[in-house]
Amino acid sequence: MTKQVGILTSGGDAPGLNAAIRGVGKAGYETYDMHMIGFRNGFRGLMQDRTMPLPSEALSNILTLGGTILGTSRDKPHRMPIAGKTQDMTDAIVEVYHKHQLDVLVCLGGRGTQRNALRLADKGLNIVTLPKTIDNDIPLTDTTFGFDTALEIATDAIDRLHSTATSHNRIIVVEIMGHRAGWLALGAGIAGGADVILIPEIPYDAQAIADAIRARTRKGKLFSIVAVAEGALSQDEAADFEKARAEKDAATNKEEKNAARAKLIELDKHHVDNTVRLTHQLEDLTGLESRLTILGHLQRGGTPSGADRLLATRLGTVAADLINEQRYGVMVAARGLGAAPVPLAEVAANRKTVPLDHEWVTSARRMGVSFGDA
Repeated sequence: MTKQVGILTSGGDAPGLNAAIRGVGKAGYETYDMHMIGFRNGFRGLMQDRTMPLPSEALSNILTLGGTILGTSRDKPHRMPIAGKTQDMTDAIVEVYHKHQLDVLVCLGGRGTQRNALRLADKGLNIVTLPKTIDNDIPLTDTTFGFDTALEIATDAIDRLHSTATSHNRIIVVEIMGHRAGWLALGAGIAGGADVILIPEIPYDAQAIADAIRARTRKGKLFSIVAVAEGALSQDEAADFEKARAEKDAATNKEEKNAARAKLIELDKHHVDNTVRLTHQLEDLTGLESRLTILGHLQRGGTPSGADRLLATRLGTVAADLINEQRYGVMVAARGLGAAPVPLAEVAANRKTVPLDHEWVTSARRMGVSFGDA
């Protein structure tokens, strides 16, 4: 009996999404008796029943494309803005799932997508997910598709910025994506030869960074590259966030919880311009001209790398295998050269951050890279 497979992409776009769609679809058509239907713009499109036919021929020539042919959004099934109000649209999504007589829904996305997919699985829907994010912060998988391409882009940017840094004896600060996890800034910083790397997992002190840069100057090195994850925090900021989160956890009533949430929101708003402030601080503390480059969404765009195409294809074809075996409620995780299903509940409950003793951190420290701590 032909299996009806729905596919959607959710969250931020990332290189490799189309390769993953193609992997699921072509394996489904060529190896198993499956029929594919796409839903546009993530969970919102699923709720609105906005479909896109995905016959085999629609999967041709998409392997090398960046972005996603299905479109995406960050809407959550249980908290979706509708007519000016935030509403729980989970039941509407369940209705659309059954309307199309789906045997399974395949969700491609990051940590938010994994959590939202779990909510649908808890409603009785058959779900399989794939790990997509340039942040590489999804647990239980060796890596995520999108990360390798973003790493190449960020590394290339640092390579190019070396030229102007050396020509003008400047400090060049490069802001790299990574709000809660520092994998991308850490990897690009090491690969690009950054002298200072700042990640969310290691709160920094601006004076310590300035001291490290001045030490380079005394050795005759008249420029410095500072790679900063967008979520990197000063030690004072980290303490403020920790205190606010502790207050939220300790809150015993709705009023206290709302006050703690409001405080966290304000801290987040203030942090938005953190890298700008840090650049000015370093110029004041060192006396060296400092310039900031924010890579932003540039890191998400363009043709996916060969490694991301390969990874997305591998995981996509394994997803088709699992669907054929009726193994649901799982994420397809990369494991070495293979892949394995892991419980979606375990994925949704955790985040993969950079361990302080990770070999990348250790290697960088041995080369004299400063992380802005003592």
